[in-house]
Amino acid sequence: MKFRSVILLTLAILVLDQGLKIWIKTNFYIGEEKNIIGSWFRLHFIENEGMAYGWKLGGDWGKIILTLFRLLAVIFGTFYLKHIIREKQHKGFIICATLIYAGAIGNLIDSMFYGLIFENSGDMYNPYISAIFPKEGYAGFLHGRVVDMLYFPIIRDAKFPNWFPFWGGEDFEFFRPVFNIADAAISLGVITILLFQKRFFDRHKKENNPTIETNSTVNDEVQVL
Repeated sequence: MKFRSVILLTLAILVLDQGLKIWIKTNFYIGEEKNIIGSWFRLHFIENEGMAYGWKLGGDWGKIILTLFRLLAVIFGTFYLKHIIREKQHKGFIICATLIYAGAIGNLIDSMFYGLIFENSGDMYNPYISAIFPKEGYAGFLHGRVVDMLYFPIIRDAKFPNWFPFWGGEDFEFFRPVFNIADAAISLGVITILLFQKRFFDRHKKENNPTIETNSTVNDEVQVL
């Protein structure tokens, strides 16, 4: 697989990810929700200051640390992708690594620049739609919030049975997290590597350590010098 193909796949994911985020940011208010397919696939606009699926590091410093970590991961990922392409690793592994790389860039763009190029979005009580490139953004450099919108509540309004450990009687929902295309790309890449790691890495190991076959007869009388 060539580096050109990696660039094209990365750009395709970024266009989809950023295009959807910008559309949501400029057409939805915080908390707005629209059904796409039945009741199990929805667009639900939220923003988070943390990692994928809303996980957070606390405070402003946590936000800066997270953004800088994403930046370092992207820089490292650029060199790592070049390395595994040069090493002719399994095509499937390279694609998975590219998905993770593109997803990291997608959320990094939000964290670095969205605070500068967008206004705060309103909510259901003040349904103000955020404008792009305002006179003043809602936050400084590195302090942007990641836009999430993909929501798949396949099971809703259910409850754990009372006998269930820890969560007995509490509300149950599957799938609860709201995420974006970048998150999905990262998750798909990581899960696929975990599922197919033997196929990805054993083949490369065999190609680098080929078995040498010989027609020589091996028996107890053969002396090793």
